[in-house]
Amino acid sequence: MSLSPLPAIMLEPLVRSALLEDLGRAGDVTTEATVAKYHHSTTVLTARQSGVVAGLDLVSLAFRLIDQNIKMDVIRADGSKVAQGEIIASVSGPTRAILTAERTALNFLCHLSGIATATASIVAAVRGYRAKITCTRKTTPGLRAVEKYAVRVGGGVNHRFGLDDAVLIKDNHIAVAGGIRPAIKRARESVGHLVKIEVEVDTLAQLEEALSLAPDAVLLDNMSLGELRKAVAMVASRAVTEASGRITATTAPAIAATGIDLISSGWLTHSAPILDIGLDYCAP
Repeated sequence: MSLSPLPAIMLEPLVRSALLEDLGRAGDVTTEATVAKYHHSTTVLTARQSGVVAGLDLVSLAFRLIDQNIKMDVIRADGSKVAQGEIIASVSGPTRAILTAERTALNFLCHLSGIATATASIVAAVRGYRAKITCTRKTTPGLRAVEKYAVRVGGGVNHRFGLDDAVLIKDNHIAVAGGIRPAIKRARESVGHLVKIEVEVDTLAQLEEALSLAPDAVLLDNMSLGELRKAVAMVASRAVTEASGRITATTAPAIAATGIDLISSGWLTHSAPILDIGLDYCAP
């Protein structure tokens, strides 16, 4: 796939922090006690189950931050579909350093590959429809950039990256502002011409009011399939339509069939199970 990797300057602070957390105050006392100082090894990253790979740049950084002499050869790049037992990459170099970085490297790789795999499953479920699968801001604190990258690796697209890149007027904003009309009016008066405005609605009546104010997008929250079909017809391509609420690979096809533009799912980043990947020792 043609997805560009994230710059190393964005990834290094995450990996460095994770390594420091693991090293604690005394370093890897187990490896230091059991492995000879000048021992070298070749190991392989192996998929324990089938899925989509994501996060190899963080893996490489984890090993190199411990020892620049570690060499990693990627066999199945980010975005690759792997089968159970398939080798993803080989890692060779000083054994102590490899073992010290192992868990941090695998934590990133398994987590992000799990997100990519979960995303790919829903993307596959809606293939043939116009709907795109997108994530939310329900991310692990500190890991938003890489988790959203993993969504892209899995074939999804990204929603807002933060509070500052778009206006999303939700139910609490509407309640405090005194309604949909004053909320959208204030937003339009406040933000610049390049900032999109999306409003969340729960009913078709709310949608009708919102459409009279020409938002860029409407978030149709927890609507039934019948309501979604009526909502898409009401919008009639005047705004981007987004459906949310308990989205899974099972429920997504019927939602996509309503003609919706986007299907957003928070569980892709906050609850997707890891993809089980291990580091196996091969030879000195």
